[in-house]
Amino acid sequence: MATLISCHGLSKTYAAKPLFSDLDIHIEPGDRVGVIGANGSGKSTLLKILAGHEEADSGKRMQKKDLRVSLVAQDPVFDQAQTIRQVLSRAPELDSSDPAGDDVDRQVRLSIILNKIGFCDLDQRVGQLSGGWQKRLALAEALVSEPELLLLDEPTNHLDLTGILWLEKFLMAADLAYLVVSHDRAFLERVAKRVIELDKRHPGGLLKVDGGYSDFLQKRSEALAARSQHEQSLANKVRRELEWLRRGPKARTTKAAGRIQAAETLIAELAQMRSQTPNDAAAITMNATGRKSKRLIVLHGVVKSLGGKKLFGELDLLLQPGMRLGLVGENGSGKTSLLRILAGSLEPDAGDVRRLDSLSVVHFEQKRDALKPEISLKRTLAPEGDSVIYRDRELHVVSWARKFSFRSEQLDQPVGVLSGGERAKVAIAQLMLRPADVLLLDEPTNDLDIQTLSVLEESLLDFPGALVLVTHDRYLLDRVCTVLLGLFGRGRATVLADISQWEKLYEDSRQSSRQKPKPERSVSKARKKGLSYLEKREFEGIEQAIEEAEKQLEHVRRTLEDPQIAADAAKLGQAHEQFLDAEQEVQRLYARWAELDLKRQG
Repeated sequence: MATLISCHGLSKTYAAKPLFSDLDIHIEPGDRVGVIGANGSGKSTLLKILAGHEEADSGKRMQKKDLRVSLVAQDPVFDQAQTIRQVLSRAPELDSSDPAGDDVDRQVRLSIILNKIGFCDLDQRVGQLSGGWQKRLALAEALVSEPELLLLDEPTNHLDLTGILWLEKFLMAADLAYLVVSHDRAFLERVAKRVIELDKRHPGGLLKVDGGYSDFLQKRSEALAARSQHEQSLANKVRRELEWLRRGPKARTTKAAGRIQAAETLIAELAQMRSQTPNDAAAITMNATGRKSKRLIVLHGVVKSLGGKKLFGELDLLLQPGMRLGLVGENGSGKTSLLRILAGSLEPDAGDVRRLDSLSVVHFEQKRDALKPEISLKRTLAPEGDSVIYRDRELHVVSWARKFSFRSEQLDQPVGVLSGGERAKVAIAQLMLRPADVLLLDEPTNDLDIQTLSVLEESLLDFPGALVLVTHDRYLLDRVCTVLLGLFGRGRATVLADISQWEKLYEDSRQSSRQKPKPERSVSKARKKGLSYLEKREFEGIEQAIEEAEKQLEHVRRTLEDPQIAADAAKLGQAHEQFLDAEQEVQRLYARWAELDLKRQG
């Protein structure tokens, strides 16, 4: 089969900063490629070039004739007043001017796509969708054209863990080639069959490894080790040549002149290698008080409800130094509520919460509202002057900023112009200044690249206090946490062995909720006499009633996934109650359908 896209010698510079140069990349039919790289390495720009939305400064891009390519941007932009139907109808493939027969085919195709992605109400306005469902809408829009190649830029952003599991299944079953930029390592392990890293340390600026993310890690380790050995050998040669040059060789002979030229070539090669070695890894080290008490926070019989519905009940929990607890569950299951109870900003309905005297609790909240976009980076990092106190040492703000890969010329910029990853580093910098006995972290990994994630992991592993972590990053959960607690939003909390156990429990619960109740085999003779007139009318309309009830259930489920709803306790409780009522109505209708159908057949 013909190659879909072939690129040779691609180079691109943005704002006088070279992103990449002389890249070669080829995409074949059926390819499932993951792309990684540090922030600013040019991943998003590369996707735009592959999609044909942007031109490279140099190099060639060739594609198969009539290739259909779709790009899903990292932050899709929609008219929030439009409905889902209006967004999708703007696609050329659904133009109403097409012949009637073709239009019917396209509408059928659209219905299939929407069913796969999970949309039920096409007249719902975009502004009512959560960030995760807007990402799904962008995917639906991209799939309308039946692309042969799908390009996805950070598709797991704005998705919770259940949304990520859905996306994994969707991609693994998709009959197309795709290239996905992501920092989610567990996601890459599952959906990628080849991993590409953009990094100037690799020959040609790329490292390509067949296999998943774990295969990539092994091959990259080997490649960087070989590079390090070569750099060390080159440095030894350069040192010997510099010593020879210092002795003042006479350049009158051809042999001496040739050696001088060779020495200059070696020096230039070493300088280039060292310039390609990144030195921008954030220096993240969590600040602990060093307390040795074995009972930092104790929860006994804690109960919490929202809107009259129990989130968790009779919960016992002991936090002690060295414990790293991960909280797992769907939106609305009570993760944030439990963090707030531990922080002391929310009171339980019942039960006892005991904290060590003078306990220092540091709470990193998912919404970074504390960062004021109009304030400069310098003043945000050092609010009281030109320095900060970190671990009883005074550091100038320039040195403090350098720890998080910020350049001195960025200090006067407002925080609002920083990238999402840079703002995440600012929030972590503020966190590090506060010595803690207990760290409560709510989605700290959002927008961080893999390099910074790895540094954060090591810091959390080294933190001697107690840690409670909420994140959709399964790799981080499995690597850092010593205990996982699964919350299911109905008073149930379960200790888990690992994240895969929660995935199985979640999938089992979804499967059971989808199953139609089987009709009872033992029924009285009175129920086998056929349907009455009213029952016949009821039976004729019950399938429509079930369909409408399922739409309502899906609508309420999406409401629970809305971050704005999750942040408001009153609205979350109301939405959770509506979800349970809608779910109960679906089950009631299915049971009634089974009863009437059995009676009709009798």
